[in-house]
Amino acid sequence: MCRWAAYRGDPLYLEELVSSPAHSLIEQSHCATRAKTATNGDGFGIAWYGDRPEPGRYRDILPAWSDCNLKSLARQIRSPLFLAHVRAATGGGTRRDNCHPFTHGTWSFMHNGQIAGFERLRRPMEAMLDDELFNARGGTTDSELMFLLALQFGLREAPIAAMAHMIGVVEDLADSVIGSILLRFTAAFSDGNTLYAVRYATDRKAPTLYASPVGEGYCLVSEPLNDDGDAWAEIPDGSAVTVGKDGIDVADFRPEKRSASKPPRVAIPA
Repeated sequence: MCRWAAYRGDPLYLEELVSSPAHSLIEQSHCATRAKTATNGDGFGIAWYGDRPEPGRYRDILPAWSDCNLKSLARQIRSPLFLAHVRAATGGGTRRDNCHPFTHGTWSFMHNGQIAGFERLRRPMEAMLDDELFNARGGTTDSELMFLLALQFGLREAPIAAMAHMIGVVEDLADSVIGSILLRFTAAFSDGNTLYAVRYATDRKAPTLYASPVGEGYCLVSEPLNDDGDAWAEIPDGSAVTVGKDGIDVADFRPEKRSASKPPRVAIPA
């Protein structure tokens, strides 16, 4: 499973999440503690927002711990909203086009999880895309395709609802084509103004997600960046997170047209 970190708030140097903390994202790339695999060495990527509407992006297939440019960039780039990801491939080759975050226009997206039986679902999923979004597909991962489908289903207008629609469609398709459904999805995505995240799985075993205040903003991570357990609140499975100018909100999340028991709510440390 992959590891990722995202931030929204007053401008912060990327190194505050990527390289400086004791359990930074670079540290997690070779020593993750809350994932099935400790090593996430199949590439990395960062996407950050600055003076232009579209995010900047840097990705490579090297492990994050061995890229000589990453620490330098993280030390120099200061941003009010950014996404960073280290990859442990569950599908799709180790190539730059398969490294997260993915971007389209002003939107950025990164994901931890998988769709069981994706190779049987890929073609019908791609067929749901219009020409613009189909031609925007550069890699071969289920993650990128889910992002493009969410854009197809209205991500720009209603981000959380579009993700719920996308996941519901994928689940219905898997049930029809394969006869079973297993989807694990912990993702962060943004339009440059608001940071969103979803934690959900059909088997209630979604990849982990934590939140904490950092400086004058909030950080969302796959696993805590330090040993201060009281500072990090685990986001329950079946949740949607919104981080905007007014702070952080955690709400129930469920796919469209599917039932799910309500998860417990969570208190984010002030």
